[in-house]
Amino acid sequence: MGKNKLAKFADMATFPNVYQSACITPLPWEDDMRGHWAERAFGNDRPIVLELGCGRGEYCVGLGRLFPDKNFLGVDIKGSRMWHGASQALSGGMANVAFLRTHIEFLERFFAPGEVSEIWLTFSDPQMKKATKRLTSTFFLERYRRFLKDGGLIHVKTDSNFLYTYTRALVEANRLPAACIVADLYAEVQDDPILGIQTYYEQQWLERGLAIKYLRFSLPHGVPLAEPDIEIPLDDYRSYHRQKRSGLEVSR
Repeated sequence: MGKNKLAKFADMATFPNVYQSACITPLPWEDDMRGHWAERAFGNDRPIVLELGCGRGEYCVGLGRLFPDKNFLGVDIKGSRMWHGASQALSGGMANVAFLRTHIEFLERFFAPGEVSEIWLTFSDPQMKKATKRLTSTFFLERYRRFLKDGGLIHVKTDSNFLYTYTRALVEANRLPAACIVADLYAEVQDDPILGIQTYYEQQWLERGLAIKYLRFSLPHGVPLAEPDIEIPLDDYRSYHRQKRSGLEVSR
């Protein structure tokens, strides 16, 4: 039987690779880290890659193994899920993997302009009812620009046809440089160690026969962004008992 939530929260409070915010009220360590994550969290000057909605941290840990020359920071609010990745990184001596527990609405206060090189969005909730809650919407892309370097990469891996179609339309409508757009990842891309990392949720969707989609595009600064004018069929949500997976919440 796995550890219960209270035990995991107790562990997380002692983990040196986990940074937990108090959400609304900034903590003293936040000012110390802003603009200094590479140096103070990882002890180097290497690029920082964020995974937003990291869940159990499988992608952060997997990418950390593949790219020891980069720093990976998983972000989520679900501490009991994050515990798995944080524990694995610690036990594996992975000094280039850490985790930040916070809400998405406070994310930009943790990073200085240009401090982040790449962002991964892995199986985010498609938020079909409200565009501004989608993690690939212009609302969020504008936020990412505040700490993502000019032309930094956005990776989107999803089982949602809705989110894939929406994001692709947004990329095309705004002429954002796209390096890779695939509607059926494992049918179109073979033996890619990066894209082959599978999260707990991805394995569930694959077992149900859902095609995994992937997009990778650059986000230049100073370019006006507009929402795509497109009608998108909704995902068949309920039949898969889908739950919110990002753990990133935005108050309205």
